[in-house]
Amino acid sequence: MDTDVIVVGAGPTGLLLACELALAGVRTLVLERHTEPQQDSRALTLHPRSLELMDLRGLSPRFLGLGRTVPGWHFAALDTPLDFSALDSRQAHTLFLAQARTEALLAQRAHELGVEIHRGHTLTGLRQGEDGVEAEVLGPRDGPGGTARTRRCAYLVGCDGGRSAVREAARIDFPGTDETLTGVLGDFATVTAGPDDLAAAREAGILAVPLEGGLTRFVYIDPERMRTPAREPVTLEEFRGALARICGSDFGVDRPRWLSRFGNATRLAAAYRSGRVLLAGDAAHIHFPAAGQGLNTGLQDAMNLGWKLAAEVNGWAPPGLLDTYHAERHPVGRAVTENTEVQTLLAELPLVDRYRRPAAALRGLFEELLRIPEVNRRLAEQVSALGTAYPATAPGADPLVGRRMPDIALSATGSDATRVYELLHRGGFLLLRLAGARDPYPQPYEACVRRPHLTAVTARSHEEHPELGGVREVLVRPDGHIAWATRSDDAGLRHAGRDAALGAWAAPAAARAVPGAVGGPVTGGS
Repeated sequence: MDTDVIVVGAGPTGLLLACELALAGVRTLVLERHTEPQQDSRALTLHPRSLELMDLRGLSPRFLGLGRTVPGWHFAALDTPLDFSALDSRQAHTLFLAQARTEALLAQRAHELGVEIHRGHTLTGLRQGEDGVEAEVLGPRDGPGGTARTRRCAYLVGCDGGRSAVREAARIDFPGTDETLTGVLGDFATVTAGPDDLAAAREAGILAVPLEGGLTRFVYIDPERMRTPAREPVTLEEFRGALARICGSDFGVDRPRWLSRFGNATRLAAAYRSGRVLLAGDAAHIHFPAAGQGLNTGLQDAMNLGWKLAAEVNGWAPPGLLDTYHAERHPVGRAVTENTEVQTLLAELPLVDRYRRPAAALRGLFEELLRIPEVNRRLAEQVSALGTAYPATAPGADPLVGRRMPDIALSATGSDATRVYELLHRGGFLLLRLAGARDPYPQPYEACVRRPHLTAVTARSHEEHPELGGVREVLVRPDGHIAWATRSDDAGLRHAGRDAALGAWAAPAAARAVPGAVGGPVTGGS
């Protein structure tokens, strides 16, 4: 094997996945067809759950220091915002941060962890075998008509976007709907509009936001040209004319940095895994960029997959662990594509003459519903991804299983950590015994449950949390979701449940490894 895992695509999803693999000791190679990092940023936001993922690895200060937080977001561009600040999270806000910045920060982290990123390398084909994957790769020196070189790995992951070469080569179906609607985006270095003008543009349904570097972004759907195919280039004249029709002014836009047309094609991969080939991010799901969920969903794919794939490569994965990636993330992908279709319809209908009046009434109804705190919270949890919960696989599981672990403050024996997420920075499992639990062991609790890739901690004291009332022990996965929890005061029952959970999720490192893998089993604790 040339490497353990090849990740195709150096966007946010691929880079975070590479970081997670490298953190677990997996030798990882990232292949990116572009020769330079992308400077244009289609996405501008990191939502609360994505910020929590960065916090789980101690990276959130890097991101928060470069962006601007806002307490809420929108649903279908309605006037009543989603209130993220009411959600149960230390990251209860959206971070305005250009995608190029996000990629740069993740690339920096990947380099710190020893990840190789080869730019200007294009995947031209792949072959799977029982022991690994052979990838045919064309490098920058090979030329368009050159001979592709073969790279061998144990697993290959496609994070290469909606037109994924990996998905095509692996023959994974991508069912869904073609585009019927397009929007237009433009970043301009020259704009004569002031704050009041930009506010007027927003009143007319246009997204108008200042970007770093003195740029201003406008995004709109033009009723007269919303059926124009996304492949048709956008011109400055078209952009100015649309702004003038929609707002009454073109705001003096000039010196465009980037002009783009995008559509509402919506597709979801039939499978996120085919043998030793897996998909994540836009390679697995595409949709209209409603509420800015695409990049964020990809990051959450990467966090779910990273530790599971590392476990497989390093030889300690319990049977079926890697299959839980599709089982957990495919329903999330479906939910995201469906909610973006709803939001797109709510934005499109008022632009169609025959539906303009009833569509306005429908949007008014949604405005009223969003003013109901319970409804607002439900949609805010969905868009922020803080409400994501994975189904429990064990009968009689505690209601917490599959949900996010609250980042409660604590004081832990033998640790300087002041809250839960600080105990997960190294990317392993966390077995947390909360104050009040007692076991009749002759040795310290931490010694009795010790095993690789697991940190066992006793909390001397901890912050009270309504979801954790009566909980005595909790096993937290590397991605911050709860694998097991118990409220039993019976030490014997807790011991049995703990052993079963550890066996199902965090089996000890064995002497085996994936055939031909470079990394081998993990032997150090996390």
